[in-house]
Amino acid sequence: MRIESSDGIQVAVHEFGGAGRTLLWSHATGFHAHCYEPIAHRLGADFTSFGLDHRGHGMTSRPDDWKVDWSKYGDDARVAAEAIAPDGGLVAFGHSMGGASLVMAAHAHPGLFETLVVFEPIIFPAPDVGPKGEPTPMIAAARNRRATFDSYEAAVERYSSKPPMQFFDPDILRAYVEHGFAPIGGGTGGNGPGGDGVELRCAPEHEARTFETGGTHGFWDLLPEVETKVIVVSGKVDEERSPAGIAASVAERLPNGSYIELEAGNHLTPFITPDVIADLLRDTLA
Repeated sequence: MRIESSDGIQVAVHEFGGAGRTLLWSHATGFHAHCYEPIAHRLGADFTSFGLDHRGHGMTSRPDDWKVDWSKYGDDARVAAEAIAPDGGLVAFGHSMGGASLVMAAHAHPGLFETLVVFEPIIFPAPDVGPKGEPTPMIAAARNRRATFDSYEAAVERYSSKPPMQFFDPDILRAYVEHGFAPIGGGTGGNGPGGDGVELRCAPEHEARTFETGGTHGFWDLLPEVETKVIVVSGKVDEERSPAGIAASVAERLPNGSYIELEAGNHLTPFITPDVIADLLRDTLA
């Protein structure tokens, strides 16, 4: 289904099936909803899952001017949640940018969510106002990301041989490629005649600008106003000024926040060890 968000953007919302309580998945920068579908299937006996593609990602278009405003990601999460749970009481999992967007949505619409589980949400205090001087390696890597491959299979083969995606669960890696790329020129995206190659749906420039502006949205100051129960999760804390390092402080600023550290994890744990995330959600949302 498609739901209208701010700026006239039509947000793509995908149903992943299952039974039980409704669970919304909100993805990290550069990824899309279907990356979490293999985890949703692990939870199919407990939850009916939906995932949204934020603007500029997956099947959702972006505005033409390249401007990135993180509050609009919050709009996308809110309208998706309102569409699948108009009476509120929803539970949701957000990863990185997707965690921040869910917290923004909960602030904009109190009562919409019963519980959020957010993995290393990108919410930093005021001094962290984005990159200074040279772009960070992460931003540079996003801007220089290869945008086209000869086929879906060529993309899978490439990613399977290079970190960090070589460590991804195979089903998640394939979902990233199959739903994160589009055939070029009306082709099939396959090998052989008629397969004109595939291209990333999330343009490298859009991904880079999202990373560049992640520390500037200012939502840190609004955290004390969020009434929803929020469980903040991180991987192992190695650096204080990192998504993992700030996670406990995010939880402390939330009136109904709590914190869990997965000492064996890192920022990409949802893609590397999906069973860990599935078990975590069963335990925390029971």
